[in-house]
Amino acid sequence: MALLAGCGRGDAPQAPVAATPGTAAETAAPASPAAPVELKDVIETTPGYIVGISYPQMAADYPPLAQALHDYAEAARADLMKAVAGLNGEKPRAPYDLSLQFTRVVETPRVVAVAADGSSYLGGAHGMPLVERFVWLPQMQQMLAAEQLIPDAGNWKPVSAYVREQLMTALSGQLDDEALEGDVRSEQLRFRSRMIDEGTAPEPKNFARFEPVMNADGSIRALRIVFPPYQVAPYVEGTRTVDVPAQVLLPLVASEYKALFRAG
Repeated sequence: MALLAGCGRGDAPQAPVAATPGTAAETAAPASPAAPVELKDVIETTPGYIVGISYPQMAADYPPLAQALHDYAEAARADLMKAVAGLNGEKPRAPYDLSLQFTRVVETPRVVAVAADGSSYLGGAHGMPLVERFVWLPQMQQMLAAEQLIPDAGNWKPVSAYVREQLMTALSGQLDDEALEGDVRSEQLRFRSRMIDEGTAPEPKNFARFEPVMNADGSIRALRIVFPPYQVAPYVEGTRTVDVPAQVLLPLVASEYKALFRAG
């Protein structure tokens, strides 16, 4: 769940000019802080495209979180409009569309989490899934990203191993339920286990989408890792999740976040 802002390279900055009494450098007022973004639901229908975006009202209470949700939605909308522009006025066989819903997952004094789920159809056989998670820590005034939570690259190996075991167990049960046998089962097992291996490699980017699962006292008892379609399973199976318990995570997370968790 990391939000990255890119900065383009421009001309080299000029050396600062020393201010003298009465100059603009001395008398200029400080810049005003940017106004908080206002989240408004969007419903737009045209012959060529459809847009539907909905936000939770509580997000307005956390301006940096609201900004992150708005930026994600606007980026998805920009992709849609770029595809529409590429039609050069021709009507698509099916309207291009963006459907995106943000929902509150957790809201406590220490942890706030919002889920983004939806899809964007830009032509082809089916829409592109939109899956993201946003975790805001009000008392620390920061978004929580996977790289911050577990900064030591080696500490992702136990998480990867735990998640892979859960997914492989679920896969085995699924193949049993489908009554696959012989070569068909073997081929499916090879194909699907390869997806799981690649999608759960011990790198923070593979676990970037997560949402807290809370204890009654407001502490985190597990992190629910969210895998979009294609990451660990075929598109038709949709989004997959695995809950990693606090007892697995506590030895691995950075010291400043340990107080957020409680095992047992």
